[in-house]
Amino acid sequence: MTTPDTQRPRTGSGILRTALRRNVGAMAWGTLLMGLYQAGETAFPIALGLIVEHTMRHRSLEALGLSVAALAVIITTVSLSWRFGMRILQKANTTEAHRWRVRVAGAGLQPVARDVDLKSGEVLTVATEDADQTADIIEVVPLLISSLVAVLIAAVALGLADLRLGLLVIVGTVAILSVLSVMSRRIGTSTREQQARVARAGAKVADLITGLRPLHGFGGNHAAFRSYRRVSTDARRQAVTVARVNGVYAGTALALNAVLAAAVTLTAGWLAFEGRITIGELVTAVGLAQFIMEPLKLFSEMPKYVMMARASAERMALVLTAAPVTTPGRARPAGGADLEVDCVRHGALREVRFKVAAGEFVAVAAYQPRAAADLAAVLALNVPPDAYGGTVRLGGRDLADLAVEAVRERLLVNPYDGEIFAGTLRSNIDPSGTSRTVPEAVEASMLTDVVALHREGLDHAVRDRGANLSGGQRQRLSLARALAADADVLVLRDPTTAVDAVTEQLIARGVAELRRGRTTLVITSSPALLDVADRVLVLDDGVVTAEDTHRRLLATDEEYRLAVTR
Repeated sequence: MTTPDTQRPRTGSGILRTALRRNVGAMAWGTLLMGLYQAGETAFPIALGLIVEHTMRHRSLEALGLSVAALAVIITTVSLSWRFGMRILQKANTTEAHRWRVRVAGAGLQPVARDVDLKSGEVLTVATEDADQTADIIEVVPLLISSLVAVLIAAVALGLADLRLGLLVIVGTVAILSVLSVMSRRIGTSTREQQARVARAGAKVADLITGLRPLHGFGGNHAAFRSYRRVSTDARRQAVTVARVNGVYAGTALALNAVLAAAVTLTAGWLAFEGRITIGELVTAVGLAQFIMEPLKLFSEMPKYVMMARASAERMALVLTAAPVTTPGRARPAGGADLEVDCVRHGALREVRFKVAAGEFVAVAAYQPRAAADLAAVLALNVPPDAYGGTVRLGGRDLADLAVEAVRERLLVNPYDGEIFAGTLRSNIDPSGTSRTVPEAVEASMLTDVVALHREGLDHAVRDRGANLSGGQRQRLSLARALAADADVLVLRDPTTAVDAVTEQLIARGVAELRRGRTTLVITSSPALLDVADRVLVLDDGVVTAEDTHRRLLATDEEYRLAVTR
């Protein structure tokens, strides 16, 4: 049976309830201490009024000393309760935000992609800003309750002096909250739209930075900039709208609170003038009228923060409740390391059929780049098995029947545009720190010159996305990572397009030597890689049209010779 913490919330409200439920203890202590803080704040003007009243009647130094001591106790209580109350609440807040960040990140990093209409940049915003704003509910509720405590204590204290003063505070507070609760709904709607637009702008700029070099290459950087500027402008306009709504909300709250405080002060003055309350009670009333401005301000801001937390929680629910694009099987591949593609139909592929036996090195010469991309996508499980026709088998078992994690353990498809992470050369080659073939992978990928170029060697720092590496160096680093994984079945797509012909020859020989006896499929038009393969499959117009060694195909197939020779 699942516990409430392990159940998956289905809505934004469910996420908020989960956050509140598992922080009940911290919130209880925080509410108690913050309530004590607000009670102490409220007690201060009450104590001043009593001191004035008592001093005017008795004029005793002893009574004055006791009064000063009482004020010192109140001030100490206020200071310590605030300090420890906020410490408890902020610790719970940051811990809860961490939990949701990890959960959203875990959902985004699942082996099977989720069917959610958000780009990676938007998911990043959900995992950071929205997680933080959702966790704010941990502080909002205790502060809301403690502010209510302060207002009630003030109302009771004023009511003891004169019932009309107490009723004025209660009725005024209800009226203020009624007005602001209506306005807070507009804030929630505007905030949701702002978060969505900012996330789209973030996703756009992330995509542009990734493709900055190619954009410069064909002169598309100005058009890309204009595109981003439009998206960013939309986000800015919405942010201005939200700021305007928030400003109106804050101004209205401040004005209403000031009106209530002024009403209490004037009413108390009139009652004192009429002789219905004493001078000490007047001092208490004026002090409380000034004091309740702060808890009323805090109390009136809470609906806004609740709506913002709910808007963020609903965006998190989009990610957390999104169904996977496919339901993978549970079986594991059999002992063999062969790879079979049987009548696969997807995109540019039409009835593609071939088999790579265990330990064989096979190259695929795809005449159309789209076909190469589609084949790599199918083998990488980027296309769900139920989204293409035909069958792909690993070790004799259909991929559709296999657990994704099990497939990843046996089959590695190195992407054409492998991501480079901030860290070091070593951490990029061997992220898990468990590979035993890092030196061999560095040698085979001809990354040795990059390592030798820097005094730190493999510990040389790499910037995010490999910004301090050339295109060829990034490609060789990605290839080294794939080789260091030492997968039973390795699929490479165009691993040498960014290197010179001499380096390409050396890489081809190194890869063939390192992968000797291991199942390897290379999708490429590189003559060097085609030459070291055991056999070459020609993929033309979506089907395999020829199969032989590279040199025999050069001698017998004119179209092949024109396609692969440089």
